[in-house]
This record gives sequence, structure tokens and C-alpha cells, in this order.
Amino acid sequence: MRGGHYDRERLENRLLERGMMSRFFGRFFRLIDASWKMYPLGLLFGLGFDTATEVGLLALAAGVATDTLPLLGILSLPVLFAAGMGMMDTLDGAFMAGAYGWAFSNPVRKVYYNITVTSLSIMVALAIGTVELLQVLSARLALSGGFWDWLNGLDFETLGYAVVTLFLLMWAGSVSIWKLRRIEDRWGR
Repeated sequence: MRGGHYDRERLENRLLERGMMSRFFGRFFRLIDASWKMYPLGLLFGLGFDTATEVGLLALAAGVATDTLPLLGILSLPVLFAAGMGMMDTLDGAFMAGAYGWAFSNPVRKVYYNITVTSLSIMVALAIGTVELLQVLSARLALSGGFWDWLNGLDFETLGYAVVTLFLLMWAGSVSIWKLRRIEDRWGR
């Protein structure tokens, strides 16, 4: 593609092959052939998530220990968590539907979009994993001082907002590069 010569149909076929996971789980992926089937799948994933359970158990343990939290208060925490996750997942789904609609209209866009999003996801995962690992090492080895105190004081809520902002900035930068460098004009023949 960089040289400006590629077979559009061959590229599209290669992209339709998907990745390694599709080779193993492709038949299961084909079971979801209608949009309404995503709801039961999402419900199963939601039941499998231990996050809502952890919130409920932590509140239960705290309420029992202090004997001040009523049962309805304890039960409302997982429901509120699920409602917040539902709202965020809906917003994410709407944004991603627009992004994928743009990207999948052209094989060159699809490659460009996948490289951009995958690269950013890898960088974010490595950064968060590194922070987690260094925090564990800091606690285990009783490290303290300027860097270690700063690292241990990191607020993951703020870090989450930074990640969302980074994704939005990278998306805007990616679209700008796409338009300014006229990638589709050069490679989208």
C-alpha cells in the first residue's frame, strides 16, 4: 500500500480473514447473526463480570462491620454501577459505530484505523500495567521518595480520565493526519 500499488479485492479478502482468534473461534462468532442476539451475550458478560459483585461484597462487608448501611443501600450499589456502565457503554458504542462506519467503507481506511487504535490500546495497556507493577513493587520493597511517593499517590480515576482524553486526542490527530496527508487520495485508488 505504501508504494501506491495494491489489489483492493485481495486486501479486502485478507482483512475479512480476521486474526488468529477468528481462526479458532470463528464458528462461535457466526452464532451472532442478528443485532438482537448481542443483548443476551452482553447480559452473560455482565453476569460474568466480578466488578459489580465486588462492589456489592465490599459494601456488604463495610455495612456489616459498621452496622450502619441498610440492605437496600447495599443492593443499590451494584445497580447504580450497572446503570453507569450501561450509559458509558452506550456512548462508547455510538461513538465506535460512527468510527467503524467511516473506517469500514474503504479497505485502506480499515487498515489505517486498526493500526491507529491497536497501537494506542497497546500503549495504554502497557502504561497502566507498568504503573500497577511499579506500585506493587513499591509496596513489597517499601520504596519511598520523590518518584515512588508520586507513583503511589496516582489516582486511577484521574488516570482513567487521562486515558479517555488521550483516546479522543489520538482520534482527532489520526483524522487530521488522514486528511492533511491525503492518505485516501494516495493509497485509496
